[in-house]
Amino acid sequence: MLVHLPTAITILIDIIAWLVIHMGVSYIMSRRSLHSFNPDSWLYINRDWERNGVIYEKIFRLQSWKKKLPDGAAIFKDGFEKKRLKETNQDYLDSFMKETCRAEITHWIVFLFGPLFLIWNLWWVGIVMILYAALANMPCIITQRYNRIRLRRIARYHQQCSSVLH
Repeated sequence: MLVHLPTAITILIDIIAWLVIHMGVSYIMSRRSLHSFNPDSWLYINRDWERNGVIYEKIFRLQSWKKKLPDGAAIFKDGFEKKRLKETNQDYLDSFMKETCRAEITHWIVFLFGPLFLIWNLWWVGIVMILYAALANMPCIITQRYNRIRLRRIARYHQQCSSVLH
């Protein structure tokens, strides 16, 4: 701890800081052009260890809790709802994949703010804040990665079907 504050003030600062971080990062990322998110870039590509989403289904049991996560799209007027697939045309699927990239990077950025709390909290409280950042953001990151894997599969299927029909 670099700054010593009374406990009540520290708790209030922690609550306000997390609120400002979550909302601020979300707002800033929601203003970025969707074209700046590329599902094929290094951060967002499927990894071998993800085993096409099986790791999320089997180890993380994603299906048992995925639907309980809030969708941040409701917070902003132009938010893109990611709870369910509404269309299967290529433009919509591409937009949906880019939105999963936006959501994933937003949660990574929020998560990276965790160590900031070591400045004004006791070391063990700072660790708790970092754990909070992990517990609050990793399920969302996992869900976005899993959804993108599934969306890629659907997009490939629709591309194959349309090429067969033409």
